[in-house]
Amino acid sequence: MSIPRPEYPRPQMRRNNWINLNGEWEYATDRGMSGKQRGLQSGNDFGEKIIVPFCRESALSGIGDKDFCSCVWYKKIIALPSGWHGKRVKLHVGACDFKTDVWVNGKYIGEHRGGYVSFSFEITKALCEGENIIVIRAEDDTRSSRQASGKQSPSYASAGCHYTRTTGIWQTVWLECLPQKYIEKTKFYPHIDSPSLYAEVYATDSNGMEVAAVVSYEGNEVGRATRTVKCGVAKLNIHLSELHLWEVGCGRLYDITITMGEDKVESYFGMREVDCKDGIMYLNGKPVFQRLVLDQGFYPDGIYTAPTYEALKHDVDMSMEIGFNGARLHEKVFEPLFLEYCDRRGYIVWGEHANWGICHNGDAPFAEFMMEWSEIVERDFNHPAIIGWCPINESSHDTDPRFLSKLAEITRAYDNTRLYIDASGWKHVEGVTDIMDWHDYDQDPITFKARYDALLGDGTINVHGFFQGKNMVYNVKPTFISEYGGTWWSDTIKGGWGYGNSPKDEEEFKYRFKGLTEALLFNPMMGGFCYTQLTDVEQEQNGLYTYDRKLKFDAEFFRSVLAQKAKIEE
Repeated sequence: MSIPRPEYPRPQMRRNNWINLNGEWEYATDRGMSGKQRGLQSGNDFGEKIIVPFCRESALSGIGDKDFCSCVWYKKIIALPSGWHGKRVKLHVGACDFKTDVWVNGKYIGEHRGGYVSFSFEITKALCEGENIIVIRAEDDTRSSRQASGKQSPSYASAGCHYTRTTGIWQTVWLECLPQKYIEKTKFYPHIDSPSLYAEVYATDSNGMEVAAVVSYEGNEVGRATRTVKCGVAKLNIHLSELHLWEVGCGRLYDITITMGEDKVESYFGMREVDCKDGIMYLNGKPVFQRLVLDQGFYPDGIYTAPTYEALKHDVDMSMEIGFNGARLHEKVFEPLFLEYCDRRGYIVWGEHANWGICHNGDAPFAEFMMEWSEIVERDFNHPAIIGWCPINESSHDTDPRFLSKLAEITRAYDNTRLYIDASGWKHVEGVTDIMDWHDYDQDPITFKARYDALLGDGTINVHGFFQGKNMVYNVKPTFISEYGGTWWSDTIKGGWGYGNSPKDEEEFKYRFKGLTEALLFNPMMGGFCYTQLTDVEQEQNGLYTYDRKLKFDAEFFRSVLAQKAKIEE
């Protein structure tokens, strides 16, 4: 059979020697969590089959069981190429929800906690000649309140704005062959004024080795530099003979090749700088109105996982086709290949975590959430399309402010090149957020416009927020309405929902979309919006596209509204 999702999964650190392990694996459902006692870690008695990288709940997995399952097991028998013997070998997992344990040939390798970010283990010492048995075990409990689970339903069925769960592996599993000394990660800092790239290349146990970097643009060399590894890192300043700015709609990317000894890594970067003034985003020194759409990254047949790379890219193309210039990647960490396509299209996005499902008080947010968030920021640091971080969506009124403040401190310590929103919508910690955003699903363009026109007075408006069933009034100065619209429209699915009453006809829908959107575009205090949402998701029927990606209305209507010049762009 052909390998599902066969493309190289890590576009910003590409190497040639790798094996895609997607496809059929042996599988075991372990609701009683007795697998260890039954010897599953040694490869015994699996009995079922699954198609990786699709979660057990999905149709594409071949299982389609949507009930709760606290534990699942995977087994794959592999034989390594002869050229890999004597080299180091890593097992990579794109994402596995939630707690993952790995064994190779019965030897325990290690664990990873967190359901949304990529991780790897070196398995060299556990390998043998001939066949090798890889076993992966995943524990998952979306009802524990101790793990981030995003929009995965805590109830038996999908309901409201919670959808089908994802248990276990849901991104590509692959092996990588490495030399004894190799490059572990990179951090790229573009400087458009120079122009130059400052690059940090990390390589453990490689002090004294020389790192060389060559930069090209459209095949022509534009810069190079060498530096020695000291204290685990080589720091290179690369002057660029040509400046090509990464801009909205124009993802001009430079290629960079980095070598160290026998190791060679291919990557890319974009020359752009992000800033914020009075709550307005500036890209390369110019104000940019954020015409964003909410993208939740769900698929009818793959749930969290796009069935193909083309399907993954298609969601970006759909958004840009109707006039949006970016997205809030909502309550989910999107895979690196999606972010790469955003980079290439010049499509701006906010990186978010799946904070729903975890209690924001006590030790869980510090012990679980913050650890994975640090890994997310580190993994995706080099993507130029990410213009800001927003780890929390709609924090409750009793969220521990120490958690939000420490989360901001850690994020900015690792990445001071992007904008930061502490908690999208509702409650913000004063002095922490770069942009004050708000969520507003008023369906009446007249009252909606009047509310934000009030910002032209003293700059403060009264808005309502809902926290654990309590309607609370806040004085805020939003410059970014990061959720609005959400208008309910469905011709086919009964029993769904959206915000407000469903319009009586197409003309009323268009009246709402145009009026609500223009109220923000033409307000001089506003720097952006995010419309809810790109596609329907299961019972939530407020997408501009259906769940199977069919546009509900003509594209030209949306383009004509969104293409209008915003007040801040005049």
